[in-house]
Amino acid sequence: MTATIVTIGDELLIGQVIDTNSAFIAQELGKIGVMVKRRMAVGDDKIEIIEALDEAKKLSELILITGGLGPTKDDITKQTLCEYFKSTLVMNEEIKLMVIDLFRKLNRPMPEINLKQAELPHNCIPIKNFYGTAPGMCFKQEGKMFFSMPGVPFEMKPMMVDSVIPVIKKEFKTPFIIHRTIHTQGLGESFLAEQIKDFEENFPANFKLAYLPHYSIVRLRITAIGENEIELKEKVDSLEKQITDRIGENVFGYDDTTLEKTIGEILKQQHKTISTAESCTGGLIAHKLVSVAGASDYFIGSMVCYSYDAKENNLGVKKNTLDTFGAVSEETVREMVQGALRNLKTDYAIAVSGIAGPGGGTPDKPVGTVWIAVGNNEKIIAKRFQFARTREIIMEYTAITALGMAWRFLNGKVLN
Repeated sequence: MTATIVTIGDELLIGQVIDTNSAFIAQELGKIGVMVKRRMAVGDDKIEIIEALDEAKKLSELILITGGLGPTKDDITKQTLCEYFKSTLVMNEEIKLMVIDLFRKLNRPMPEINLKQAELPHNCIPIKNFYGTAPGMCFKQEGKMFFSMPGVPFEMKPMMVDSVIPVIKKEFKTPFIIHRTIHTQGLGESFLAEQIKDFEENFPANFKLAYLPHYSIVRLRITAIGENEIELKEKVDSLEKQITDRIGENVFGYDDTTLEKTIGEILKQQHKTISTAESCTGGLIAHKLVSVAGASDYFIGSMVCYSYDAKENNLGVKKNTLDTFGAVSEETVREMVQGALRNLKTDYAIAVSGIAGPGGGTPDKPVGTVWIAVGNNEKIIAKRFQFARTREIIMEYTAITALGMAWRFLNGKVLN
């Protein structure tokens, strides 16, 4: 069973809006054993939409479409689908009442144009939208199923989960697909591949191993396809254990976890707290930590000290240290950790200072030079890194690498 995803909208083609819908749809389809064959993006153009639908129909049994269902003239998906499926638009009274009721609940006057959204092709199966005014549509043709959904993510997602997925499960018999993701930090993709090379060469035929690098993190995803869910799960568990046994020092979690989640869980178990002292990351590490629900249990605060004066006056970094070694140095980040521990009264602290560029580099400290330190009142570990990329990427690498160092420090692991 395969699916093709067609996203519609000029805004996608010019980069004004990033297509997150396709990723979500693919993830939900994967959970029920449907593999995505292709993803296509087209503009708000009738001919392009029709050509995309013709191609999608040749590729897959399922075609999932998002976008172009709004009330304005540039939204042409519904009219195009009406023509494609040789239909006529008719007012759907149930959808009409839902649109009216939505505006009533919002206590807003309803423009007449919104009532047009209740007009649907007579041969479609309406899909109710409980979070907006644009209903979805389902069409059946030659054993294929087409689902058209709004492009607004907070409308599309519940429609996909609550309405579209149940219909697909009812109409089609799909194999079981199990994904298991192993999250690693501290080793690059090629180094990981070398460590498990012999193991990967003997991978079972209906199993795949994918490498998904992202800054200083590499995710290893095991995918299994088959008819017996219990047997698949047992084999995936076995493969996961074998891989983890081989590279365990670098594994910080599985599936939907993140470094910041893992750090939070450890801190809560230890009943400890953490803070950050940041220069080149400008609070990015703190942002990642507080993105986890419940972070207030263990994250106390951050001190973003960019200038020499701020480091000296707010973190207590010695003037002599800054004058002698510079802001980007082991000595400075060690004192930044001490300042965060002292001022924010936490059990642990992370400190970073670096040259994010594009200017500011020197022969002995080129752009991308970063010092990171983690520690507590008993011990501080500092390490120099060289991230030779753009300013934004250097900041991301620094933040994630710092979290990786903190994770190892909290676990008593040797830092790579």
